[in-house]
Amino acid sequence: MNHATRRPATDPTLRLMTALPFVLALAMYGAALAVWWDRLPDPVATHFSAGGGGRADGWTGLTAFAAIGASLLVATGAGWTALVRRRVLWGAWATAGFTGTLLVLLLRDNLDAADATGVVSPLANLALAAGTAGLAAPAGWALSRLVPEETHTDAPAPESYDRLPLGPSEVAGWSRDAGSGTLTALGAAFVLAGLVSLFLGPWPLALLLLVVGVPGLALARMRVTVDRRGLTVAPVLTARPRIRVPLDDVAAATVRDVDPVSDFGGWGYRVRAHRTGLVLRSGEALVVRREGGREFAVTVDDAKTAAALLNTLAARGEGV
Repeated sequence: MNHATRRPATDPTLRLMTALPFVLALAMYGAALAVWWDRLPDPVATHFSAGGGGRADGWTGLTAFAAIGASLLVATGAGWTALVRRRVLWGAWATAGFTGTLLVLLLRDNLDAADATGVVSPLANLALAAGTAGLAAPAGWALSRLVPEETHTDAPAPESYDRLPLGPSEVAGWSRDAGSGTLTALGAAFVLAGLVSLFLGPWPLALLLLVVGVPGLALARMRVTVDRRGLTVAPVLTARPRIRVPLDDVAAATVRDVDPVSDFGGWGYRVRAHRTGLVLRSGEALVVRREGGREFAVTVDDAKTAAALLNTLAARGEGV
C-alpha cells in the first residue's frame, strides 16, 4: 500500500535538470569565445564542404556568430525545458552536449587563421561531438531516475500517524523518494564539468570534479521505504550506502518539522548528540525513536503515512 499524491505534469526539478546542460554548454561556449577572441579571424569559417576535404565554403562575422551560437543554445534549451518529459530527459542532455561541443570545436578550427578561407574542419569533429552526446545521454537518463513518475491515488492519507488501520493478515508497504533539486543540480554540474575536462584537460581537475560530483549526485535523491523489514533509506541510483532501522528497534515513529541548520547544523547525513538524520531540505520529516533512545530523522513528503504504518508494523512484531 502506497499513498501517493498527484504530481504536476512537469516537476520543477525536471525543468531544472533539463535546463542545466544547456546552461553549462553556454558557459563553455562563452568561455571559449572570451579566451580565444583575439586569436579568431573576422569573419570566421562556419560552413564546410564535405566533398572538399572539410574546407571552408561559408563565413559569418565573429560577433554575429557569437550571438547566433548563444541564441541557438538558449532557444534549444528553452524548447526542451518547456516540452520535456521524464522519459526523454536524456535527449536534452545529448542535444546540449552535441551542440555545445560542435560550437567550441568550430571555434578551435578557426584559431590563429590569417584568412578564414583556408580553414579546414575535419569530419572527426562530428565524431567528437557525437561522443560527448553519447556520454551526456546516460547522465540525463540517470538524472531522470531521480524524478518520481506522476502517480495518482484516491486513497486518503490517515488523519493520525499513531496507527494505520491494518488487518492481521494484510500486508502493506510505503515508499517515497526524498531529494534536493539543488544538490542534484550541483552534482550534475560537477559530473559534466569533469567529463568536459577529460577532453580539454587537465585530467587531475577532471578526476577531482568526478570524485566530488558522482557521490554527490548519487546521494542527492534517496528512496525511503517502510515495510515488514522496518525503515530503509537508500540512494535511488545505487544500492549502497543504505540506512536501515529494523522493526524490533522501533520504539515509536512521529512526524516533525525540521530546520537543517538549527536542528542538524546543515544538509546531508548529520550526526548529533542522541540523534542522526538524513536532511535534504527543510520541512516535514519522519522521526523514528529507537529502542536505545536515539532518534533517526529523514525529510520526506507524506511522513504521516510512513509513521502510522511503521508504528502499526512494529506493534504487530513483524520482521524477517
